[in-house]
Amino acid sequence: MSELSKLSPQPLWDIFATICSIPHPSYHEEALAQHILAWANERGLWNERDAVGNILIRKAATPGMENRTPVALQAHLDMVPQKNNDTVHDFTTDPIQPYIDGEWLKARGTTLGADNGIGMASALAVLADDSVEHGPLEVLLTMTEEAGMEGAFGLQANWLQADILINTDSEEEGEIYMGCAGGIDAVTTLPVQREPLAEGSVQVSLTLKGLRGGHSGANIHMGLGNANKLLARVLVTLSKSVNYQLLGFNGGTLRNAIPREAVATVAFSPSQQAEFEQAVNAARQLLKNEAGPKDENVVLLTETADSQHEALTRNSRDTFLRLLNATPNGVVRFSDVVPGVVETSLNVGIVSLNDSHAEILSLIRSLIDSGKEYVVDTLTSLGELAGATTEASGSYPGWEPDKDSPIMARTREIYQSLFGKMPDIQVIHAGLECGLFKKPYPHLDMVSIGPTITGPHSPDEQVHIGSVDLYWKLLTGLLKEVPVK
Repeated sequence: MSELSKLSPQPLWDIFATICSIPHPSYHEEALAQHILAWANERGLWNERDAVGNILIRKAATPGMENRTPVALQAHLDMVPQKNNDTVHDFTTDPIQPYIDGEWLKARGTTLGADNGIGMASALAVLADDSVEHGPLEVLLTMTEEAGMEGAFGLQANWLQADILINTDSEEEGEIYMGCAGGIDAVTTLPVQREPLAEGSVQVSLTLKGLRGGHSGANIHMGLGNANKLLARVLVTLSKSVNYQLLGFNGGTLRNAIPREAVATVAFSPSQQAEFEQAVNAARQLLKNEAGPKDENVVLLTETADSQHEALTRNSRDTFLRLLNATPNGVVRFSDVVPGVVETSLNVGIVSLNDSHAEILSLIRSLIDSGKEYVVDTLTSLGELAGATTEASGSYPGWEPDKDSPIMARTREIYQSLFGKMPDIQVIHAGLECGLFKKPYPHLDMVSIGPTITGPHSPDEQVHIGSVDLYWKLLTGLLKEVPVK
């Protein structure tokens, strides 16, 4: 952590180093929450938790600024747990290991947690640094955002005193966000039948790995490889030349991360070994030609397997693979209202093959509710053709842009005065909690800012060190210039 102590601004980086040292993946944020509460108590700051575990901390205004409009700084407590296959790391017990690589801060073999750890650190740094000028201030830290926005869903009315909310979960310095996509989960369940393995069969595992992965919203337009979809395509092609049995298929670990790895187990007659190897080599060449330019490290590995599962019947195998191969993935439509921004997308995040059924879990995002409904209907219709059922759950609203937002206008003015250029005003194709905050607090005027973070939700996650300093200057400059209420 000594490396981070050399960075500016302080105490933001020291606080982020502490956040990295305390495990806090989704559903395991309690140790970090308790640390923050103790930290607030040591500083004599009013703090409270609500029924779902959200933390609210208040700090009195800088003397002379008591008449300013009350502001809440908001971040989420959890991080996305993703690691490279060859990295030994338990996110529930092991600290993140950040290190400086030139202009960037990265983590060793895992996600860094800059999403949203830098935002959380900045909010706490404002509380810690009495030289930062501000009016009446609150810091809201929500629970389990990455796994379904549970804290935002459970946020109670009449708790916050703020009229302005600054969300710190954006990931591009120089861009100011005034809206975001909503989302919904869709699970397609396909019953399968199994049969005994053919006598004398050779078992082989096929592992597709080395993909970049990334955020299933912010990176969905980049055309990055989806391991579930690519391996399904390989298996469909393989079935044309090899009469194999399918024993297992598992891919992806999180619905909101583009899956980087998937593995299938197949069995076939030793007499078809040559055809199998030829088909696999052809698939490797296809992956290199199609995915290689963006996912240059993609590989398709084979290894002798010894599964104890029975195999899918021929009909179940073909139905499952055809369904997965036909399931849409990626950008569905770009927005006509906000040029260059994805309107609707989906990520085939997790695929699992169990004894009696297969499950395909997709996260659907859209700037409009009808976009979510359209994709759910598409998946439902496709599933029905295969004899599967589709259930949607966990719907959360988008954040509708307000072009007349006073805090948006003030943020734009402060950015221009600080840096001598106009920021880009954007709508992000990712889920921010702002849309959910509008239900209990319809009066809130909101804006979202943050530093430059690339590769979120993947082990390639990194934060640009210089952009954190710029973000800090914008945040503290904005707090200083919040208007009188």
